[in-house]
Amino acid sequence: MFERFYKVDKSRSNRMGITGLGLSIVKHLVVLLKGEIKVKSKLDKGTIFHITLPFR
Repeated sequence: MFERFYKVDKSRSNRMGITGLGLSIVKHLVVLLKGEIKVKSKLDKGTIFHITLPFR
């Protein structure tokens, strides 16, 4: 889920040029800051991302 996303099928591309880097960047920043990221997901309900960063 946190790895880079590549679109292979050109019919699924969108005009905005989205590359699927968002979650990968977030994960790397959280790790760099010595934090933690958790994901809870329920089918047809949604997904919750919980990010904890240390207080310095």
